[in-house]
Amino acid sequence: MAHSLESAAANALRLVLERIEVAVHQAGRSSSQVRLVAVSKTKSVSVIKEVYDAGHRHFGENYVQELIDKAPQLSNDIQWHFIGHLQSNKAKNLVANVPNLYMVESVDSTKIANSLDRAVSGLERKSLKVLVQVNTSGEKSKSGVEPSECIELARHVYTQCPNLQFSGLMTIGMLDYTCTPENFKVVCADVGELQGGNLHSTWYSRRGL
Repeated sequence: MAHSLESAAANALRLVLERIEVAVHQAGRSSSQVRLVAVSKTKSVSVIKEVYDAGHRHFGENYVQELIDKAPQLSNDIQWHFIGHLQSNKAKNLVANVPNLYMVESVDSTKIANSLDRAVSGLERKSLKVLVQVNTSGEKSKSGVEPSECIELARHVYTQCPNLQFSGLMTIGMLDYTCTPENFKVVCADVGELQGGNLHSTWYSRRGL
C-alpha cells in the first residue's frame, strides 16, 4: 500500500537505491561507500521536491543558468553537484549564486580550476569540492583530460588552488565500457599514484545514457 502512494520519481529513487544495495553486497562493499547523485537537469522543481521529500539530498545539474534558477526555489540543505562542462567565464556566476554548491565534478583544465579558485576566494564560504574529469572512453564528444594528464591537473588543484578541495576523479565511460578497459586501468593506477602522493582521491563513474 505504501508503494502505491509514492510518486513516480520517489518510486524510481527507491528502485535505484535497491539496485545499489544489491550491487555493493555483491562487491563486498558497504552502501556508505557509494553516493547516488540524482541528475535533475531539465526536471521541474516539483519533481525534484518529490525526490527531496523521499529523503534524497544530492542532486546534479548540467547547466549553470538552470541550476541558478532552481536553487533558490528549493531547500538550502540540498547538496548541489555541477556535472556539466563548465566554461571558465561562468565559474564566478555559478559559485556566487548557488551558496549550497557542494561540488563541481567537471574540472578538466587549469583554466577552469583557477577560475573556480578565484570565484570562491571572493566569497565567505568554505572551500569547494572538485573532481578532475578524465576522458577514459577516448570519445571526442566527451570532455575531460586524457588519463595520462589527470595527475598533473590534480596536483595543480591540490597545490595551486587553496580555495578548492581536490576530492577525486570523475569519468563517463561508454555504455559498453568493456571496449576500453585499458583506460579504466590507467585511471585506477592514477588513483593509486595520487593516494601515494598524499592527495586524497577516490573516483566516480557516470554512465552516459
